[in-house]
Amino acid sequence: MNICPTISVLSREQKEQVHVYAKELLATVGMRMDCPRAHELMVKNGSRDLGQSRITIPGELIEWALAAAPAEIEIFQRTGQPAFKLGGAENSTRFGVGVTNLYYQDPVTDGITPFSHTDLGAAVRLGHALDGFDLVATPGIARDAEPGAADLRATLAMTANTTKPLVLLISEEKLFIPALALLESLHGDLSAHPAVIPYFNPITPLVLNGETSRKIAVTVERGLPFIYNNYGMSGATVPITPGGTLVVLTAELLGGLVYSQLLKAGAPVILGSLPAGFDMKTMASQYTPHTMLLNLACAEMMAHYRLPHSGTSGSCSGWGPDLMAAGTLWLNHLTSCIGKVGLAPFVGGNFDSLAFSPAMVVLASEIIRLSRQFADGFVLDRSSVDLDDVAAMGPGGNFLMSDMTCELFRHMGYESPVWPSLTLETWQARNCPKAATLLREFTAELLAGLAAPEDCAEIMGRGEDFIRAHTSGRG
Repeated sequence: MNICPTISVLSREQKEQVHVYAKELLATVGMRMDCPRAHELMVKNGSRDLGQSRITIPGELIEWALAAAPAEIEIFQRTGQPAFKLGGAENSTRFGVGVTNLYYQDPVTDGITPFSHTDLGAAVRLGHALDGFDLVATPGIARDAEPGAADLRATLAMTANTTKPLVLLISEEKLFIPALALLESLHGDLSAHPAVIPYFNPITPLVLNGETSRKIAVTVERGLPFIYNNYGMSGATVPITPGGTLVVLTAELLGGLVYSQLLKAGAPVILGSLPAGFDMKTMASQYTPHTMLLNLACAEMMAHYRLPHSGTSGSCSGWGPDLMAAGTLWLNHLTSCIGKVGLAPFVGGNFDSLAFSPAMVVLASEIIRLSRQFADGFVLDRSSVDLDDVAAMGPGGNFLMSDMTCELFRHMGYESPVWPSLTLETWQARNCPKAATLLREFTAELLAGLAAPEDCAEIMGRGEDFIRAHTSGRG
């Protein structure tokens, strides 16, 4: 019997209440569907046209979509091997490196420079090398890429520098189909063993914008899973109360779910929210204890619906790999691992996700390692208690050389790959090093020794041929 820690926010009755409120919102206020095709599809299947692109969504259509969508999605590495499953009874939190930062933060000095194509490759290889991460999301916008091809170059650099699954964010709509075509030219049918997960946002509150609608349609036609995440700032784009925020964000997710299932019943979709607070003084978003609770509550709603989930990743609050970043990462990663969170795909950004910090990625990987150890719990059965061993030691004895100690002591997992275990005397003998300094040195050494996958050069060559053909008008 395993003793595993868990955390829960909502009772079953409260989940049902959120669902009732969300359905009422969609049946009365409805959503705005900016894409004519999406609007027409909704009206054709029972939605009421309110004018000015707004439609209502009846409760029975929501229930149909919940029953139609798959409860579990299997994700693969690009080499075809299974990577992990999202949703289902054995769901556990999967972490990723990203997302779309504009700047790169030096791991040693914290100096800020525009994010470059070189930085992108290094960020992807870092995510590939660290065991804490299961996937890589688009880590930044390369500012030195030629106009009209930046998204293609980012897609190529990502798939060449890791075999882990990718979360794909394409900023230019006209490059979305070419980016998928690029990956298909390199890897064949992407739907057979999906290793690419496109990522989309609606516009909160309650708008399914045209670009997102069209990208979803393309993704569903290709048989790929996708993430549909909304981003709400309490008091700005959603109600200031946590309850109001949860209901509005849940309603938006249900609206996107209905649209995806009307496109194709059974289309694999991963739903979730990125709830944030809003600082009226700085006009910036921020993570707060309430937003972390909302992240867990949203995950519980998706588990209630038996749908795969994607949520927050605890990044963006630091100025570097500092105390602010560490506190938020711990709160996010530990609660995610013992809650119902499926994906936390966007680790690595500071300053409201403007600056990619390799040192913070390394810090996060260490926090993920320890959080997973905590979430794994421990075994409680007769063999683990081993009363015979206790009897053999007797009162006043010790277990230093017991059979079970000799068998298990190497697996206790105390040693950190980043920080050595120092006594006071050894710490003083080493001139009292700072933990942050050792983290930075470890990160710099790791970055200097990162190796790309064996087929990196071959993929880059073929991908460059595709990009040249596309930009010259022949692709």
